[in-house]
Amino acid sequence: MSFQAYLDNIQSKTGQSPDDLQAQAIDKGLADDAGLAPGVKAGAVIDWLKTDFGLGHGHAMAIVAWIKGKRS
Repeated sequence: MSFQAYLDNIQSKTGQSPDDLQAQAIDKGLADDAGLAPGVKAGAVIDWLKTDFGLGHGHAMAIVAWIKGKRS
């Protein structure tokens, strides 16, 4: 599955775009404009996405990659 397919599936499942999820991560203190917030590990973001949105590990990792700046 391509990175874009992961993102499309996430949006279909959650109704949230990757940018929406990144903004929510920033609001929660898990991320900042540069990526993950200082001292925050990817696992914290993954746990939040699994709990609040029902994402699987691979889809949650795609959002972590998005937060870190991956775009393709």
